[in-house]
Amino acid sequence: MKEYASADIRSFVIGGHATCGKTMLGEAMLACSGMIGRLGSIANGTTVSDYHESEQKRKISIHATLLHTDWLGKKFNIIDTPGYMDFISEAMAALRIADFALVVVHPIDGIALGTNAVWQYATEFGLPKMLVVNMLDKEHTNFDGVLSQLRERYGSKVFPITLPVNPGPGFNQVLDVMRSVITTYTTDGTGKLTEAAAAGEWADKAKALHQELIEHIAEADDTLLEKFFEQGGLSEDELHAGLHTAVQKGEVIPLFATSGETNVGVARLMDFIAKYGASPLDRPQLEAVDANDQSVQVKLTDPAPVIYVFKTLNEEHIGEVSIFRVQSGTVRFGSEMFNANRNTSERIGQILVLNGKNRQNVNSLSAGDLGAVVKLKNTHTGDTLCAPGTNLRLPKAAFPKPNIHAALKLKSKGEEDKIAQGLAALHEEDPTFVYAVDSELHQTVLSGQGELHLQVISERLRSRYKVDFDLVAPRIRFRETIKTKADSKYRHKKQTGGAGQFAEVWMRIEPKPRGTGVEFTQSLVGQNVDRAFVPSVEKGVNAACTEGILAGYRVVDLKIDFYDGKMHPVDSKDIAFQIAGKEAFREAFMAGRPCLLEPIHVVEIRVPDDAMGNVIGDLSSRRGKILGMDTAGGFQVIKAAVPAMELYQYSTVLRSLTGGRAAHTEDLDHYEEMPKEMEQKVIAEAKKAKEEQQA
Repeated sequence: MKEYASADIRSFVIGGHATCGKTMLGEAMLACSGMIGRLGSIANGTTVSDYHESEQKRKISIHATLLHTDWLGKKFNIIDTPGYMDFISEAMAALRIADFALVVVHPIDGIALGTNAVWQYATEFGLPKMLVVNMLDKEHTNFDGVLSQLRERYGSKVFPITLPVNPGPGFNQVLDVMRSVITTYTTDGTGKLTEAAAAGEWADKAKALHQELIEHIAEADDTLLEKFFEQGGLSEDELHAGLHTAVQKGEVIPLFATSGETNVGVARLMDFIAKYGASPLDRPQLEAVDANDQSVQVKLTDPAPVIYVFKTLNEEHIGEVSIFRVQSGTVRFGSEMFNANRNTSERIGQILVLNGKNRQNVNSLSAGDLGAVVKLKNTHTGDTLCAPGTNLRLPKAAFPKPNIHAALKLKSKGEEDKIAQGLAALHEEDPTFVYAVDSELHQTVLSGQGELHLQVISERLRSRYKVDFDLVAPRIRFRETIKTKADSKYRHKKQTGGAGQFAEVWMRIEPKPRGTGVEFTQSLVGQNVDRAFVPSVEKGVNAACTEGILAGYRVVDLKIDFYDGKMHPVDSKDIAFQIAGKEAFREAFMAGRPCLLEPIHVVEIRVPDDAMGNVIGDLSSRRGKILGMDTAGGFQVIKAAVPAMELYQYSTVLRSLTGGRAAHTEDLDHYEEMPKEMEQKVIAEAKKAKEEQQA
């Protein structure tokens, strides 16, 4: 395979909401260019992109998959990304290294949550965008309505380069606005076409839109704008020369009408990408940091190679595959590289270009190109490899916080090491999957972007590491405190033949404001207790606070005062005052009207207008309190305070309530006193669990 110059590379993400035909659009591009002989099928699991077993089983994309082909002498690096919000981080990581975003929109539903997410992330990364209204061969398509919605949301710069002539079943014709021709495609998936000059109303429509396009292009370039006013327009050569700049600046956001499943309209989209799409030259430098954390620029033209690993896969029979972008220089087979994130050396072995699971070896890749390398020793997603002595780190993508949590419960003992190894490896592959061994709750808690995400992670863990487990509800971090002042006097006395133990502790406790923690003080006077025993009492109190008293949860928000006591000149010692301090505190705590506190999370939900009622009703059933409502990006944003115990698998419920069109984030905000009936239930469950543990 030939090595492409940076100017001849087009690296782009196909992104958007689920079920808008992204995978079939990528498949059609491969078919158009002759990379594959015929179109695969989602239903039959035969597409190049969705080659993983979990994708074929579920009929959805789960991974960002790298494809490549050649069109008009340009290398297309196509990254097909999932549309489900559980896997939105795959699109984020891909956008981090792409040169533009091809945002695919459903022809009936229009803009959805995933559409907006990809658009926003592309904007954050400073990428130009192109739009595709796909699947126009389906019934009830509404191209004009979707175009209006897109212009309302993303501005009047959204411009249709092609229009569907006969949308709906049998769709096979598009109007090419720039050339005023109607292109008729075969619908056998080959992408073959014939062209004829537009006539009648279609010619009039093309002429009007052509004039509008010229105005957009002129606005993107001051020189062209002057010519536009002087000449009363622009020549075709000037239009073509200015179109690339207009697209890069967002003065023109091109929109195309296609059907990926029948390969209609795709060839014209590819022509446009080859001629006007962004290349690495349009993003010639990126900001990085050096070994001293100082900001530096990595330029495309720098001779020293710098590559960024944006995805890691563990493939059966191959091992770990690191997919990367060459940000500068040329990376070659056998070259030595330095991992600036982990301070380790790596040798570049086989360099691959990918089409799904199909790999082709190449000797080198130049700046701006995408590829993969196998079996790196200690390199993972988000790492930067650079020439030895360079030591530069490119910024990692910032992924969304997890919004679903589950505890891992092993079915048999002795597999803890395998589980630990597997969890660590899966997190390195997918940074949006996180886990924590929680010493307070005595659980290993897995966290992800949705129920489907955790299901996929669990499948990989079971099949790859041969472990058996269940996912159960994680325990809640309840807290214990008191409502009133209380005091106690506790004497610890133990005589066992030899030296005995003696300590007496007098203690007062009182509640403190929420979130202020535990404060231990002493106000001893006189010589009843040696001050050397104060740390012993404090240690006993702290042990009781950590273990909990009511239901085994940490004690918070109270003040303890050790104000008097008694000691014995021989039998008083550290352990005696620890025990007395702990028991005195327990007695005072139980006399201070103890109660349980529950964690309250602030939940922010982005939801379409028509699902607002369902979501608000469900929040009320979860003891949620609405804090406010706003509008952002065409969605309603609900902010609510909801108890953590009511949020288990909430992302799944939300998806069900809204048909997958809503998403949420949740953050711990504060603790509140729990309703009495629920408190009694939690205490009873804790007591039962303790008895079972002791049995």
